[in-house]
Amino acid sequence: MEKKKEGLTLVYTGDGKGKTTAAIGLAVRAAGRDFKVGIFQFIKSDEHTYGEKIALEKLGIEMVQMGIGFTWLKTPDEHREALKKAWTFVKEKVMSNTYDLIVLDELNNALAIESFPIDDVLPMQEVIELIKNRPKELHIVITGRNARPEIMALADLVSEIKPMKHYYEEGIPAVFGIEY
Repeated sequence: MEKKKEGLTLVYTGDGKGKTTAAIGLAVRAAGRDFKVGIFQFIKSDEHTYGEKIALEKLGIEMVQMGIGFTWLKTPDEHREALKKAWTFVKEKVMSNTYDLIVLDELNNALAIESFPIDDVLPMQEVIELIKNRPKELHIVITGRNARPEIMALADLVSEIKPMKHYYEEGIPAVFGIEY
């Protein structure tokens, strides 16, 4: 079967659980069709082991955690430095012309940070330009809460995941094999 000639931009946003999970499902589907897939995470830290990373490595899908965790766990300067490095890394990966699908996991979350300045290390205008000027065949998936209107305007698909009910509300913490 022939790969699509022009890449799509897909956005998974909203306050519900499952945005990264949806993107990973899409990545697995793409890998099944022999797509070269990269998943690059802006907030999650490599200090933790995630079940999806273990499984994806077995499938030959590259997953890189470039963040340092929740914004309240480290200093603004530490987060700014991590975002700067992540953005430089992602720009190179996107423009390398070696991928068919790239997931920019939690990019929306990173762009929505208001507790400290980020525009000088993760400039919104550069994000827009990268989406517009990426290799023509490259599909990009962007996940995370609070998708910016500019990102949604560029997208070919925007899915909003809304919470209806969550076991956290019943006091059940993150579940091994479900959240991580």
